[in-house]
Amino acid sequence: MTSTIALIGKSGSGKTTLARAFLKLIRKNFPTSSILLVDNDLTSELSDSFGIKSRNTIYGIKSGKHEYKTGIPEGMTKQEYIDWALEDIVVEVDENTDMLVSHFVTPKDCKCPSTKLMRDSLSKFIDRYDFVIFDCEYDLKYLNLLVDYPIAETIIVSSDKKESIALSSKIADSSRKYAAQGQLGVILNKVKKENLNSALEAINGLELNFLGYIEKFEKMDYDKILNCLSLIYSRMNLPQVEE
Repeated sequence: MTSTIALIGKSGSGKTTLARAFLKLIRKNFPTSSILLVDNDLTSELSDSFGIKSRNTIYGIKSGKHEYKTGIPEGMTKQEYIDWALEDIVVEVDENTDMLVSHFVTPKDCKCPSTKLMRDSLSKFIDRYDFVIFDCEYDLKYLNLLVDYPIAETIIVSSDKKESIALSSKIADSSRKYAAQGQLGVILNKVKKENLNSALEAINGLELNFLGYIEKFEKMDYDKILNCLSLIYSRMNLPQVEE
């Protein structure tokens, strides 16, 4: 069964950094597991951080703008064509990790038949992996427009500022129906020690599910981030390392 993580929240909160940190943590704890990264953010920061050209996108398939690596095979049904096209745009990050970039997403009520076909193809594609990490837009709605797939762990990434935490409460409200049976919680990112107590008070006052926090470091240090994230991961609705 595929374990899914969706990172949502305000732009600039550090979703992409945490997406990469989760990737590193899963690689460390489950070295043989297959992982799919899905860049569902319009800024395409996750794919850019790996040096991947985002012109090879799901939107490119649906819009007819994608230039395929080979000629399109003849005799395929529309569903088979989309299945084949996804194979053409997936990018190998390393031996056990692949990436898809979505870019623009068509609304569910779009009458274009390719919308449903794409959602069905993506669900089958996701089923092939042990873990999938979605780097998303503001809330879960944009991801749900792309594919209707159970999300085991939805993480709202927030700063330690009260206004950011208040916004996280609104994001939680708009995302809850899409999270279904999965866990929906908040991670405070780049937290200053002097702000921690007031941030926790703000979270408790809004009755948000607090998963943990990551300190603010002077320089980007994934080892330190992973130390913080390891404890948070142990509280999540995801496969755990057997001791």
